[in-house]
Amino acid sequence: MSTVVSVIRQPTLRLSPEDDVVIAARPLSAGTAIASEGITCSENVPAGHKLAVRAVAKGQPVRRYGQIIGFATRDIAPGQHVHTQNLAFETFERDYQVGVDVRPLEQPAEPASFMGIVRPDGRVATRNYIGVISTVNCSASVSKFVAQHFTPERLAEYPNVDGVVPLTHSSGCGMDSEGLGIDVLRRTIAGYGRHPNFAGIVIIGLGCESNQMDALFQAEQMKETAQLKALIMQTTGGTRKTVEAAIAAINEMLPQANQVSRQRVPASHITIGLQCGGSDGYSGITANPALGAACDLLVAHGGTVILSETPEIYGAEHLLTRRAASQEVADKLIRRIQWWEDYTARNHGSMDNNPSPGNKAGGLTTILEKSLGAVAKAGTTRLVDVYEYAQPVTAKGFVFMDSPGYDPVSATGQVASGANMIVFTTGRGSCYGCKPSPSIKLATNTPMYERMIEDMDVNCGTIIDGSTTVQEKGREIFEEVLRVASGAPSRSEALGIGNEEFVPWSIGAVM
Repeated sequence: MSTVVSVIRQPTLRLSPEDDVVIAARPLSAGTAIASEGITCSENVPAGHKLAVRAVAKGQPVRRYGQIIGFATRDIAPGQHVHTQNLAFETFERDYQVGVDVRPLEQPAEPASFMGIVRPDGRVATRNYIGVISTVNCSASVSKFVAQHFTPERLAEYPNVDGVVPLTHSSGCGMDSEGLGIDVLRRTIAGYGRHPNFAGIVIIGLGCESNQMDALFQAEQMKETAQLKALIMQTTGGTRKTVEAAIAAINEMLPQANQVSRQRVPASHITIGLQCGGSDGYSGITANPALGAACDLLVAHGGTVILSETPEIYGAEHLLTRRAASQEVADKLIRRIQWWEDYTARNHGSMDNNPSPGNKAGGLTTILEKSLGAVAKAGTTRLVDVYEYAQPVTAKGFVFMDSPGYDPVSATGQVASGANMIVFTTGRGSCYGCKPSPSIKLATNTPMYERMIEDMDVNCGTIIDGSTTVQEKGREIFEEVLRVASGAPSRSEALGIGNEEFVPWSIGAVM
């Protein structure tokens, strides 16, 4: 799959010599001549959408990025708009070659660093929060009441504490007390409980839920400490007494939590969760490959990047097996793809339920096209391991964590796995924020960036007009990651977003 490195100021963008389509760099009217391709538009083509440059017969594959993005549902002539009216998803065999695209890692000329918070056990944080986690929806209100008590005025005495965060969800009961669903929930809660960006945690349960507190602690090998407290409402005495007990516990944690200072540490301590949401036809041309270039820099400095959203690599997973460090790693990825095919089938769904209406309005037609652009976020380095949802990531380099494509669920799993940063590309304009791990948002196009500038951190739309290359923008993103990891607020943090984005993956029947 070729990647655009520099885009000239033309009405269309060609991504590969093998492509049957080019991408409109601006709205194109019927009759517009595309001199570089020797064709004329026969109909209007919106910005970010596809324009046929050669004839494709009904039933034949259509290629973008040099890869199949779908099959023609009718004959397509040069100059026609290619979208849902003449292009559709079909399954086809993909060649799962292993490791053929692995290449030596380029070593950086100078080591990169940031100002991090070093915990007593050596882990490095990018933020310094205290968390209040509910085991079940029944304790969600109490968890929020506790966090609401700690206003900026009450925390003024503790300037090194970034805040008290409620982490509530809609699950924890009405589910089997054994099996995959509750295992995933417990793993997620435990991942947040031991996250370096939390200086202290209070976990609050009701008492009679499926997700029992003692079973959670036993399954995840957790122990109560001065900075990890468990409270059960039915034992403590109900709502008011539990709120009071949790507030008292946090008041005891705050003095120690405040005794931190940032110090210079290697960039190898950064772990980024990669996300894309509200994608458009430019995502795979600008923000995603630029983020990939930034990831290559971070991996070269010893850091870790986590690609996820398994349904949104579907149709492009063969490009990842080609970068797998071993047959074992490739097999892990393929098994997750097969699990999803079975999961969607038994729930009467389809892997092509994606893209969303917003994605299609932005120019993406099939999940194959969306996935081929999405994998560009992960750069070009080798795939060193594959993890299940919310499993602790222990490897350094580029890894994959299985998750749904729904951004809050996917990012929740990445944070539980250890991501202390989230970098999120968007073409339509996502307003996602994340606590405790700051979220940096990359705009794929300049009009959206300017329209939603309060939510966007970096504009990658300059790649379209040729004023910036992908590599230059990747360096800018890398520097922004170091800046935010050092404590500078991201746009979503400045807006106060992140208290409602804890969304563990809910698997299985609600009973």
